[in-house]
Amino acid sequence: MAWKLKYRCPDCGYEAETYEGKGLFGQHITAVSCPDCHSIQNIVVGGVIGDVAPSFRSEVGRLCLHCGSERITIWNHSTCPRCGGRMKEDEEREFWT
Repeated sequence: MAWKLKYRCPDCGYEAETYEGKGLFGQHITAVSCPDCHSIQNIVVGGVIGDVAPSFRSEVGRLCLHCGSERITIWNHSTCPRCGGRMKEDEEREFWT
């Protein structure tokens, strides 16, 4: 079972959605930040897809889904990738499978 979380930066208005928990096929979603296109994205890690495609077993060696940058890092669930401000989590969590 997993939850969808929404974050918003009060300084610049940037919004992002992340996931917490495990999906239907045992995968988890990792939020990553890209310093090149200033975005947060979610990448699938592990689970059934990790069994079939070894490159999906971890975050290592993955590319930005928007710009292809190799410089993505796991997002700290705080820093806005656009302005460097502090993002706030929305109080409502949405169930996701």
